[in-house]
Formats: sequence, structure tokens, C-alpha cells
Amino acid sequence: VEVVVVEVAVMVPVVEVVDVMEVVVSVVDVVLVVLVVLVSVMVVVLEVVVVSVVVVVSVVVMVAVVEVLVLVVAVAVPVEVAVVEVVKVTVVEVVLVALVVMVSVVVRLVLVVTVTVAVEVAVIEVVEVSV
Repeated sequence: VEVVVVEVAVMVPVVEVVDVMEVVVSVVDVVLVVLVVLVSVMVVVLEVVVVSVVVVVSVVVMVAVVEVLVLVVAVAVPVEVAVVEVVKVTVVEVVLVALVVMVSVVVRLVLVVTVTVAVEVAVIEVVEVSV
């Protein structure tokens, strides 16, 4: 009877250690997933800030260019020609801003897809570990 008691006493702690290790691995995987998501969110926020700054700067530049052109052209040529020039510049600037926004949207989509795939892979790994 004493031998059986000793064997049971030795086996129980081993089982507990294995369970604890599995839980630790699962927790580490979950923490890694959370870190990946946080980093990706930070990257998206930074990218949005950069795009916003670019758009604001380009709009400010557009306004400044238009004002300068209006002044220069108004002095040099009749008003009708000045209006045509301003419209040309405005169209170019709008196209540039639209391109910047399109690029930023594409970058954001790529980031979201990358993050989603990373999270799915991490979740699959967590499930495999827990199973």
C-alpha cells in the first residue's frame, strides 16, 4: 500500500506541471496575438496621421499656388485667362490629393489583411497548442 501511495504522490505533481506548461504556452500565444494587433493598430494610426498631414500640406500648397497664380496672372493678363489657369492648377491638385488618398486606402487594406492573417495564424497555433 505504501508503494502505491508514493507512486500516486509522484505522478500528480508531474501532471500539474504539464497542465501549467500548456496554460503558460497558451497565455504566451495570446499575448503575442495581442501584441501583433496592437502594433498593427499603431501602424495604421501612424499611417493615417501621415496621410492626413500630406493631404493638409497639399491643400495648403494648392491654396498658396492658386493665390500666387491669381496675383501673377491678374497683373499680367485678363481675368478670364487667370480663371482658366486657376482651374487647371486646382484640377491637378485635386488629382494629386485623390492619388494620395487612394494609396493610403490601399496601404490600410494591405495592413488590415496582413494583421487578419497574422491573427488567424496565431489563433490556429493557440488552438493547436491547447488541443
